[in-house]
Amino acid sequence: MSEDTRIGEGDTLPQIDIMRPDGTQVKPEHYHGKPLVLYFYPKGDTPGCTKEALQFTELRGEFDNLGAAILGVSKDPPAKHVKFTDKYGLKIDLASDENEMAEALGIWVEKNMYGRKYMGLERTTYLVDGDGKIARVWRKVKVKEHAEAVLEAAKAL
Repeated sequence: MSEDTRIGEGDTLPQIDIMRPDGTQVKPEHYHGKPLVLYFYPKGDTPGCTKEALQFTELRGEFDNLGAAILGVSKDPPAKHVKFTDKYGLKIDLASDENEMAEALGIWVEKNMYGRKYMGLERTTYLVDGDGKIARVWRKVKVKEHAEAVLEAAKAL
């Protein structure tokens, strides 16, 4: 999928099941009626992903005041999400995607590290309005101050 054909602002998220740590399935439509911060991260309990999750946790109260839900998604299995949440005291919801959602969004991409090419999840955040439309997209996210930028955009919805 080329960058110009990926799902983006103004589009509706695909309604694909992703799994919560407790084994229940959730779709973006389950959040209909309130804003949703849907952020994708490569792997829990790594430095960047931990920092991002902690930043969203720190701002959780402010997102709650806006009526906005936060859902972090990675390929990690549900049991790893439980360990990640417990280890860092995360106060945000996490879910597992077996690549269906990431592929549909065009964020399962070829990466290159030290000359080695591999497929991986592009760190991406979607801010979805209460009607299920994507209001903002942040691609190739740099973690520093990202949660604050998403909060500011959520305030503008």
